[in-house]
Amino acid sequence: MAQNCRARRLEKGYSRKTLSGLTGIPAPTIERFERTGKISLEAFCRLVIEFDYFDEMVALLNHTKYSTSRELEAINKNLNRKNGR
Repeated sequence: MAQNCRARRLEKGYSRKTLSGLTGIPAPTIERFERTGKISLEAFCRLVIEFDYFDEMVALLNHTKYSTSRELEAINKNLNRKNGR
């Protein structure tokens, strides 16, 4: 994901400073994301909007976690588990 962000930034001709100005994300945070892949959800959402990945994210989030009722029951059963118990 971080490599795609860097590629998209360069494709648009944005420097990290320019992208920072457009999104409000500090340039060092953008650099860290491109290097390590770690970023806050808020900053990630700003990048999704700036790079026009909104439709892809909506499609991704619309996928269900389960395909059968048995899988749904297992997910619901494990919602309150703590520390692998």
